[in-house]
Amino acid sequence: MRLSRRSLLASATAATAATASLTPTTPTAEPHRDLRTGFERLAANGYAQLSGRRTGIVTNPTGITRDVRHIVDVMHADDRVNLVAVFGPEHGFRGTAQAGGSEGRYDDPATGLPVYDTYLKSGQALADVFTASGVDTVVFDIQDAGARFYTYIWTLYDCMEAAQLAGKRFVVLDRPNPLTGRAAQGPVLHKEFATFVGRQPIAQAHGMTVAELARLFNGEFLTAPVTLDTVLMTGWKRSQWFDACGLPWVPPSPNMPTPDTALAYAGTCLFEGTNLSEGRGTTRPFELLGAEGIDGKWAAAVNALGLPGVRFREAYFAPTFSKFQGKTIGGVQIHVHDREAYDPVRTGIALLVTAKQAWSGFAWRSDNWIDKLTGSTQVRTAIDAGASTDEVVAGWQEELAAFRRVREEYLLYG
Repeated sequence: MRLSRRSLLASATAATAATASLTPTTPTAEPHRDLRTGFERLAANGYAQLSGRRTGIVTNPTGITRDVRHIVDVMHADDRVNLVAVFGPEHGFRGTAQAGGSEGRYDDPATGLPVYDTYLKSGQALADVFTASGVDTVVFDIQDAGARFYTYIWTLYDCMEAAQLAGKRFVVLDRPNPLTGRAAQGPVLHKEFATFVGRQPIAQAHGMTVAELARLFNGEFLTAPVTLDTVLMTGWKRSQWFDACGLPWVPPSPNMPTPDTALAYAGTCLFEGTNLSEGRGTTRPFELLGAEGIDGKWAAAVNALGLPGVRFREAYFAPTFSKFQGKTIGGVQIHVHDREAYDPVRTGIALLVTAKQAWSGFAWRSDNWIDKLTGSTQVRTAIDAGASTDEVVAGWQEELAAFRRVREEYLLYG
């Protein structure tokens, strides 16, 4: 029987979804049984930090206990906590909204608590929400993904600023950085490119926990510091990957299904700034990249670079929503085989460079969103000028070194 390339593409589309999640990209680490999250330590201490306080909490579906109960449900049922309000970020408190959406203001059916929407609110407008809620203490507990453009850390920043304006106390309950906390990587944001995917000059992969970021924000960026209390983890080491923490993974947003996604996302989210699909609408967002008209030349070009820890498969897929919805497109799938050697930011740059070289249809988004994601014009203009991956990466090293020196002052774990 003779098979056409069209029939092969159709079968590959179905096979991608069926097989992609069967084999992990990296070995599973032995769980660290001694790790305790900030919430676990808060609860074990009888919620002493919240005693006598009218408390509101900024959280989402990732705010869970080790036995996957939501902490809002746990705290609401505990007489030692006076929980009076919940504040939902992008995607909402219960996580029902897609990217760029939220759940609005409503009363939570499970607890009866009022849920307030923080998404796209900041400054005095957000401070007014805290005031209207009647809380005197704002708690933050959300699982981060480790990348500057993941919006929850800027919800943290905005809420800290608003709490200071409203005269509220702020408590951060810490959770692991799923990418480890070993090093900061990538370009540093320039303030003139500040948006909700980057408020302040930190590296693209910051290598910090949310409690460490809160201390950094308070010490370096807020006009006036908020009254801040951080409840740290015990048993977490900077070298640990998420699968070594013994904690359940809940997708922090609809397109972040696994810790593997978070690892790729720190580099491949940059494709949001291009006309290529970043894999939204597939079972492997940010691991599948592609567009109409791309063939195996792209995978061959990026494999030829010999990037450490990763290989690239020629892939074909049909997104169910977002870019190229319902169309079969070609591109690559990222397969990380050694995450200790893998550099997601450098890999993301290499993929951009080779995509532009291998596909004549490559284009940046017309609003230059890539500049907001990378934090300046440097990456876009260098790639447009024909720079190699090494040359693009060299362009941010001085600023990265400066950020690393500042970051070092706020690290809390060994």
